[in-house]
This record gives sequence, structure tokens and C-alpha cells, in this order.
Amino acid sequence: MMNSDYRKALPGTGLDYFDARSAVEAISKGAYDTLPYTSRVFAENLVRRCEPSLLTDALKQLIERKRELDFPWFPARVVCHDILGQTAFVDLAGLRDAIAARGGDPALVNPVVPTQLVVDHSLAVECGGFDKDAFAKNRAIEDRRNEDRFHFIDWTKKAFKNVDVIPPGNGILHQINLERMSPVVQVQDGVAYPDTLVGTDSHTPMVDALGVIAVGVGGLEAESVMLGRASWMRLPDIVGVQLTGERQPGITATDIVLALTEFLRKEKVVSAYLEFYGEGASRLTLGDRATIANMAPEFGATAAMFYIDDQTIRYLKLTGRDDKLVKLVETYAKEAGLWADTLSRAQYERVLRFDLSSVTRNIAGPSNPHRRVPTSELAARGISGKVENEPGKMPDGAVIIAAITSCTNTNNPRNMIAAGLLARNANRLGLVRKPWVKSSLAPGSKAVTLYLEAAGLMPELEKLGFGVVAYACTSCNGMSGALDPVIQKEIVDRDLYATAVLSGNRNFDGRIHPYAKQAFLASPPLVVAYAIAGTIRFDIEKDALGVDSNGKPITLKDLWPSDEEIDAVVEASVKPEQFRRVYEPMFAIAAQQGPMADPLYDWRPQSTYIRRPPYWEGALAGERALKGMRALAVLGDNITTDHISPSNAIMRASAAGEYLEKMGLPEEDFNSYATHRGDHLTAQRATFANPTLKNEMAVENGQVKTGSLARIEPEGKVTRMWEAIETYMERKQPLIIIAGADYGQGSSRDWAAKGVRLAGVEAIVAEGFERIHRTNLVGMGVLPLEFKPGTNRQTLGIDGTETFDVIGERTPRTDLTLVIQRKNGDRVSVPVTCRLDTAEEVSIYEAGGVLQRFAQDFLESSAAA
Repeated sequence: MMNSDYRKALPGTGLDYFDARSAVEAISKGAYDTLPYTSRVFAENLVRRCEPSLLTDALKQLIERKRELDFPWFPARVVCHDILGQTAFVDLAGLRDAIAARGGDPALVNPVVPTQLVVDHSLAVECGGFDKDAFAKNRAIEDRRNEDRFHFIDWTKKAFKNVDVIPPGNGILHQINLERMSPVVQVQDGVAYPDTLVGTDSHTPMVDALGVIAVGVGGLEAESVMLGRASWMRLPDIVGVQLTGERQPGITATDIVLALTEFLRKEKVVSAYLEFYGEGASRLTLGDRATIANMAPEFGATAAMFYIDDQTIRYLKLTGRDDKLVKLVETYAKEAGLWADTLSRAQYERVLRFDLSSVTRNIAGPSNPHRRVPTSELAARGISGKVENEPGKMPDGAVIIAAITSCTNTNNPRNMIAAGLLARNANRLGLVRKPWVKSSLAPGSKAVTLYLEAAGLMPELEKLGFGVVAYACTSCNGMSGALDPVIQKEIVDRDLYATAVLSGNRNFDGRIHPYAKQAFLASPPLVVAYAIAGTIRFDIEKDALGVDSNGKPITLKDLWPSDEEIDAVVEASVKPEQFRRVYEPMFAIAAQQGPMADPLYDWRPQSTYIRRPPYWEGALAGERALKGMRALAVLGDNITTDHISPSNAIMRASAAGEYLEKMGLPEEDFNSYATHRGDHLTAQRATFANPTLKNEMAVENGQVKTGSLARIEPEGKVTRMWEAIETYMERKQPLIIIAGADYGQGSSRDWAAKGVRLAGVEAIVAEGFERIHRTNLVGMGVLPLEFKPGTNRQTLGIDGTETFDVIGERTPRTDLTLVIQRKNGDRVSVPVTCRLDTAEEVSIYEAGGVLQRFAQDFLESSAAA
């Protein structure tokens, strides 16, 4: 608490707060009223936490909209799901070993910032929702497959201070965060201040809907924040998004967010903080806002903020928050200038306008969340076609996965009640799910089941095959589980175009299921409708889903519930006591702390899930010369972290599958790539293992081949990616990756950076980077470089036969020189932008990465003490 001059009493609470308004007004009279919401929260953080000597210059960055200086941000907490959270703690366990080996005290390495870990990414839907025991069976399989991982996570809770763990089977991190974990206003040492956080998942911004700045980061950046380091930044691009109009009847929050995703991607809001406001925003329920905020990474944005207002207060009461907390949130927001009415004069450098009344019923696909298709245009876009229902055969375009999944939509009572009512109407008319459709319901919270039961709609969903299979992130994360072998065989034998339809946020090729060639995002009620249709080659608005008892065709409009009915059922069925019943015992258990465990983990040598990380050993401990690099891959635009390090099921014929088989793991327990990220020997073999990858170096007969392929140079031999990586590692050959625009979009997985670093990649040159992946690369000591506008791999004629050097002094966003040595001896020198964006990032890169930097600082401070 450094700037005590601005500490004041918060009226009616017995608490104090730090008055950012006074600090800003002392520099520029009247400036606070023009600040956006984001800047006001950052200003409070600076006034409360920043060194007094830095405060004025840091606040001027916000007031004057400057981007000249880095300023510190200290998030109040860190949240993790078990995949990146576990790998983060594997890193910290390895860091403890490294510090102990150098004579330091490993027990002193602990999160300084409160850290909450939710085990929600480990369950695969092996049993679909048509099995009444699916949840229990899937949980038993999850525990068996993940015993090594869960043993480590249990040790984590007992070995590290300041860590709470929510065990498996309880819900999805972001929905738990929204419904209970976030207090919106924190209280510590008698001071009230805004809740802020970073989370090891790109969808962490979901809680932005509550007015809480929550940023998705990779595990490496989260580790840095956990350990008490500031997150240094330049003022981000803060964009106002004015929502006008009112949604049309029958339009869900999913339809709105898919339309917004298309709109905002086109408006190029990559890395921006969005602030939604206006009459349209004020009419959206908190659940609707959360559906929008959840998909911030699909817009390309860092955050998707909503102001605190009556809708926020109503939601806090609905979800069973303590009355004193609800009153504090309202009092603080009004006093500190975070209440919607106090932001009427906020100014933005850019304002976008979006009319909610323009939104129609939508799906998105077949490959990207921003590829919106109005359902009324399915036939015109060539997605629907002839409905084939040949007896005894699956149709081409068969929907093999229909999943009501993901916190994006299961957080929203209107969406879930709408799905239940559509299922009820379908059951009344005798409609059934097609037999080849693997259907499932995986809510992000147990409260969803309680209110569906209260509404009498759970049996209706179960009858159509949408029984609860999990309270976890499942199909959206590629954990769709195995298909019926008969169905799988037919897909392979007939080479069918099979698809998935899910209420999630991601549908990149190859992500949802190995046998679903593509996937479509849709609202929960539309997912139910597609399970009945059984094929994507179906005009969901016009084609008949069946016939009634009088032989009359049944179409979607016959099933779709009215808005009035949906709202009435929500009002009657969703109650605060349901959320209290779920969360009070859950958080009581999470807060229990027994005796501390040994500070050093006893690594299991045969584990394929948990292994001491190698980041202080061998080549990773040496210098990166940035000389004589060969291209591991030459790639196009929109390369996602799924391409770089997939998360879905491990196939036997893959490099990872072959390794697991050699380690004695039965194929049925190979699990997903994601669950093995605590073992670098397995996870390395996932690098560029996506079967839809197009490496432009893998050319045969003049055509680029699709698959996990590379070309070893100088021999020119096209081979599997892992074989190329192994060859280059044996040669100690430094590598580079050349890519197009939007490199690294998608999930915030740090293994997309770890995998390439362990392969020997020293630099990546792209036309542009997604924010989280760029910071992960820096955190692993990989240099991100950006081509100048108008220059790219094609204008330079790069084909992968070249070698590359990077020359110049590395300072924030300076120009460096990429020297290209061609096979014929020609040399080309190209200016590129160094995407080490801050002085802090430069120091992290030069140390070799986040972990190496912390170890250096820790040992130096220990020696000084």
C-alpha cells in the first residue's frame, strides 16, 4: 500500500479504498470522467500498488493515451484449469529442484498471489448421454487414466502455499469463476479494490461480464504472476463497442455472439480491450454478456468488458452471493466510478457499433468460429443439400457428435432452458435422435442440472440422449471420446464426410474428434435439433425433421419455444439456493489445508504424464546463436495452437501413440495430448502433430501435402514431423519457423511454445502474432519477429531450402535484420520488427525464459540475504 495519500474511507462499509479519481485529477482536471472503464481499473491498481516514483508517469499513459512507457499491473489472483495449471506447477516443481541443486531452499518457491486450480479438462466423453450411468462411468475412466496427474495435483495442494484446488467432477473453471469464485470487489487488510485476474486459458475473459478485468495467458506468464512479478504492459488499444437495438424473437445469446465474432474479426480488434455499452448492452442478461465475453479470443481480443450495473447486481443475487458482498459491489462501483451511469462521458480512440436487431439464427463453421452462416442461408451457401436417409446407412454429412458443452453457453440459463423446451416439444411429437449421433450434455456447473430438474426438463433431454456425461470441458476441448466401433468403421470404409455440432467456442479442423472432419458451432437448442436431423446436409429451417401422427411434416418452427415461455421457465426455476447448494460445500472442501508435503516432488520415472522438466539442462541452458537456422516449417495464415500442439485424442499411428505403446500404455488409455503435457517426452511428439497441418515445405508432385509433415534439409527428404525434429535435435541444428498472418490464434497453451523450443526453434518470423502465443514464445526464449507490411514468405520466395540469421541488438520493438542465405549462394537482408514489446520481455528472453529468469533472481536475492 504505497500511495497512502489516496487512501480514503468507503462510505457505509467500514473499509477503505484507493481513490484513483483524485490521483488522476491531480494530474489533469476533468480527465477521470473521460477514461474508459479499463483505464479506471488500471489507474486504481497503479495508485494502490505502483512505486510512488513511477506513479505520475504511469498514470499519464492512461490519461494522455500514450504508449511510450511500460507500466505494472498486479492481478489480484491467478486461476488455472488442470492442463495448463498442472504444467505450470510441474514447471515450479522443476524450478524447486533446480534451486535445491544450486543450494537454495526449495520450500521458499511458492505462489505469492492467490491461485485457484480447477480440475476440469481431463474427462473424455467415452460414454454418451444416452447411457443413464454416463457421468459415473466417465468419471471412473478419468480417475483411472489420470492417476499420475491427480497424484501430482494432490501433492501440489499440499506442497505449495496459497493454492486452492477444486477436484474433478465439479464444473468448468470459467463458469465456476463467474457463478462464485469472483467476488467482483476484493477485500484485503481493510481495503476494497476491484477483482482482477489472469487465467491459464484463453476464455478467462468470460468473467469480464461482471466488470472484472480477466485476461487469458499462457502457463508461463501465469507462473510469473503467481510468483509475485508484475505483468508489465503498454496501454492497450481500448475499443468501445456500442450495442444498439434489441434482439429479435427466437434469437439466442449464441446467435448474437457468433454474429459479433464475425463482425469483430473483420474490424481487426486483435489484442484490444473491448468495452460493450449502450442501450443494447443494458438489456442483455448477465448470462448473455458472459456468452459474449467468453468468446473474446475468437474475436482476437484480450478482454471483453461490461460495466457494472443493475444486471450485475441481479446476477450476484441470483447466484447466491452473500448480501454484504452484493451491497459492497454496488457501493464500491458507484464510489469508484465503475458503475455504468458514471461512464457516460468515457472516450474511446475507436468506437464500433453493432445492432442487436440485425442478428438472425446462426451457426458457425465449418472450420472457424468467425465463419458465421445464417441458418436461413444454409442451402445457398452449399452447406445443406440432399437429405440422404438410406435405410441402414449413415448419410454423407452425418452429424456424429452433437454436444451441449462448454461454459460459453451452459452458463446461460436462457440457452439451457431453451434446449430443454425444444427437447420436450420434440418428444411430444415422437421425434428421436439419429442412432449414429453421439449426443452429450456437459454443463459447466452442477447448478444447471438443478434448475433443469426444477423445470422438469432434465428427463426430456435424457430421452433424446442428452443426459449429463460430465461437469467439465469436454467436446469443445477435443475430449469427445471414442465412437461406437461400428459407426467408426462405416465412416472409414465409406470415406464419409462426418461432422460435429456443438455449443462450444472452437471448431478448428481436427479439434473436436479425429473422425469429424469439420465442426459447427450452434446454440444448445440447435444442437438438439441437429441430433434429430442427423446430418449437416440439412436445411434446419425448412426441411422436415419427421412427421406427426397425422403425417404432417415437423419443422424447426414447430419445436422452437417462444421467448415468453423461456423467460417464464427461467424465472420459475432458477433460484439462488441452487447455487448455494452447489458452491458452499465445494469451496469449503477446497479451502481445507492439511499438513504440508515434502517441498520436492518424488518424480515417477515411468510416468508418461508427469516428468521433471528439462528447461535448465542441455541445449536449453545454452546460448541461442540465431545463426545458420534451417526452416522446420513454412506456413500460411491462421495457424492455430491446435496446429502447433493439438489437444485431442492420441492416435496409435502417431509419434506420441508409438511412444506410449512402447512405454506399455494400452491404446484405450492413451488419453489426449492435453493430459500428457506434464511429460515433455510425450508432449514433444505432439509438436505440429495436427493431421490438417499444411507445411509448404512438404511438397509432392508440385502439391503441398496435408499432414504432420516436414522436409529435412539439405537432403530434401519429406518425412513425418517428429522424425525431422529428432534428426535436427541429433544434429544440434538451430531452427526457425516462417509463417503468415495471425500466427498462434486459439487456445493459450504454453506447449505450443515449449514444443518448438525443445525442438530447437530459436525464432519465428510471421506476418502477425496472436497476443497470448507471442508472450508464450517470449516466456520460452523463442524470438518472435514480424515481417514489415507488404513483405512475407511469398514475396521473398522462401521455400525452406534456405538458412537464416538474425542480426541486431534486441530492444523493445526495434528493427532487426533477417539474413536469408539461399541454396544458390544469394543473400537477402530483410528488416523485421522485434516483437519483444517491453523491457521486461527483453530481460525474460535474454535470460532464456520466464523460469530461467526467476531462478536467477531467486538465487541472487538469496545470496544477498
